[in-house]
Amino acid sequence: MITTVTANPSLDRTLHLPRLEPGRVNRATRTLVEPSGKGVNVALGLHGAGVSARAVLPVGGASGTELVGLLDALGLAHVDVPVAGAVRSNVSLVEADGRTTKVNEPGPTLAPDEVAALLDAARASSARGEWVVWAGSLPGGFSPQRLADAVADARAAGRRVALDCSGQALVTALSRDGEQLPHLVKPNAEELAELAGRPLPTLGDVLDVAGDLVRRGVRTVLVSLGGDGAVLVDADLTEPLHGRAQAGAVVNTVGAGDAFLAGWLAAADGGAAPADALAAALRSGAAAVEHEGTLLGTPDPRRPVSIGPVHRDQPVAAH
Repeated sequence: MITTVTANPSLDRTLHLPRLEPGRVNRATRTLVEPSGKGVNVALGLHGAGVSARAVLPVGGASGTELVGLLDALGLAHVDVPVAGAVRSNVSLVEADGRTTKVNEPGPTLAPDEVAALLDAARASSARGEWVVWAGSLPGGFSPQRLADAVADARAAGRRVALDCSGQALVTALSRDGEQLPHLVKPNAEELAELAGRPLPTLGDVLDVAGDLVRRGVRTVLVSLGGDGAVLVDADLTEPLHGRAQAGAVVNTVGAGDAFLAGWLAAADGGAAPADALAAALRSGAAAVEHEGTLLGTPDPRRPVSIGPVHRDQPVAAH
C-alpha cells in the first residue's frame, strides 16, 4: 500500500475554451470537475495503474463533501480528517492549443488540533517499509517546520518517504541532514532553481543541485523538465540519467508532474530498477498531458522513451 497525504486538497474545475481573452466574457466549450491536490492526483494515478493506494486528506464544507463523493465514485481508498474550513476549488482554463491558465484558491486555515489529527492519520495509515508521499501546498496553520518534522518522524518509523512540494516547505524539509531527509524528492526545474537560489540554465546546473541533495542523504532526486524530459540522480546509479518520452498533442499540462511521480512510485514499489522506473514515470507524464482533465491518462508501455547520460551543456528551456 502507498499512502499519499494532501494537506490542501481541492476540487479541480477544468474549463476548455478556444482561446482565453482577458478582460472579456469567455465561454467554455466543456467542463470537468475532478478531485485533486497533488497527493490526491498521485493516489489516483497509482489506483489507475492497479497499485494499492490510499489518500489521506482534510475534508470540510460542501466542496469537501463533493470531493469525497468523487473519490468514492472512482473507488479510491481514502482517510478523511474533518476540518472546520471548506476544501478549496481550483480552476484551470485550457485553450485549444494546450496553453493552461490555473487559478488556485488558498484553502482553509487548519487549527492546531486539525494539523495534529492529519499527522496522526498519516502515521496510522501506513506501515513499516511502505511509501508515504507528502505532496502539494500547505494550508494556513500548517507550518513548513511541521512538514519537515513529519518527514523525519516517518523515516524514523521505517517508512519510505517521497516529497513533492515547493517554496519554503521544500526548503525547510531539505534543510535537515541524513536520515531526517526524504528518500525521494521530485522538484520541477523552477522549484529546483528556487531551492538553489539561482537560475539553472543547463542540465549540468540541474545535475549539480540534484547531486548535492543525494550527497547529503536524499536517495533519489527526480527533476521533471516539461518538454525537456527529466533528470534522475539516484544513490543506486553510478551515473545520472536524462530521459524523454514522446507525447502527442498537448491538451492539458496540469497534473503531469503528479502522473510522473505516480509512474515512478508504481514501478519502484514493484521492484523496478531506477532506469526502468524513470521510463515508467516518463510514460505516465506523457499520457497525462494528452488528457483533458487533471485525472491521469493510462500510460502505454509501448510509448517510445529515450534514456541516456546527462549532457551537461544542454540548455533547459524552462529554467
